[in-house]
Amino acid sequence: MVDRYWVGFFLVFSCLAGTLDASAGDSDPIYRTCVGQCEKSGCVGHRCFSHCNFSSDGVSIDGPWYKQEPLYLQWKQWDCQSDCRYYCMLDREKEREALGHGPVKYHGKWPFKRVYGIQEPVSVAFSALNLAMHFHGWLSFFILLYYKLPLKQDKKAYYEYASLWHIYGFLSLNSWFWSAVFHSRDVDLTEKLDYSSAVAFLGYSLIMSILRSFNVRDEAARVMVAAPLLAFLTTHILFINFYKLDYGWNMQVCVVMAVAQLLLWAIWAGVTGHPSRWKLWVVVIGGGLAMLLEIYDFPPYEGYVDAHALWHATTIPLTYIWWSFIRDDAEFRTSNLLKKDK
Repeated sequence: MVDRYWVGFFLVFSCLAGTLDASAGDSDPIYRTCVGQCEKSGCVGHRCFSHCNFSSDGVSIDGPWYKQEPLYLQWKQWDCQSDCRYYCMLDREKEREALGHGPVKYHGKWPFKRVYGIQEPVSVAFSALNLAMHFHGWLSFFILLYYKLPLKQDKKAYYEYASLWHIYGFLSLNSWFWSAVFHSRDVDLTEKLDYSSAVAFLGYSLIMSILRSFNVRDEAARVMVAAPLLAFLTTHILFINFYKLDYGWNMQVCVVMAVAQLLLWAIWAGVTGHPSRWKLWVVVIGGGLAMLLEIYDFPPYEGYVDAHALWHATTIPLTYIWWSFIRDDAEFRTSNLLKKDK
């Protein structure tokens, strides 16, 4: 049950991703001059952008309606300013490389190279693979419960946490989906959806860690545990969406929830006699080592693969082991309950 608090730690660093806005790159006078000239002329060197004749909402400034910006560009929100910043960044990085200087961040982000309009293609790919791995894990869990393990007379599973893990599966899929979208195009809407889904998933993962590690099976007790946490999560998500997206506060919330569930799972793995507890330790240790990639942040290799993208890659096998543990737990608990019934 530990994979997700480490893949939950994804949420922590999802929260950390926006802590920096002003960076060395966008403070560079040469870069700022380039962007300013581009926004006036619509060109960076020999590259000119036709949509610089359009406002940020895609409406033509000096042309008829049928010359409005293509729908796929409107959806991606590649407006004049975005393209000016992007190509000025690329040119400035080439100049810096020629002078022997390393890459710097622009507007809080490393200088990534687009692929078909996607900002961080490798992170998008790994987020999609994590999404697929969670879907596979949840589907195999569903098949195990309802087609392989014995069922009660009312066709419900014996496993007491079945419905809770189904909710968990949905939230994990939602979180990784918006992670892929956010890495595809970082705008205000995708940022808030990514952060909100991450916080919701991490918070629910904390609830699951409490319920399972303390073996809370009574419905009333579950409500007492979950209610205050759900109330806090709801308030926090509303706060960052409709009042202020405070990156520092959001980070603190994510860190506290992630560390809390990490400790719970680690302690439970140490004291329980669960036959698959070794899988918990694999995920804890593997996740801890993977987090070094987030601590040791480095610029993207060839403009595509950075530390964060590699960290997304490491969560893929951890996700497989995590869902494997959940299936083992379902078999273990079902076996124990059947023995008691006899």
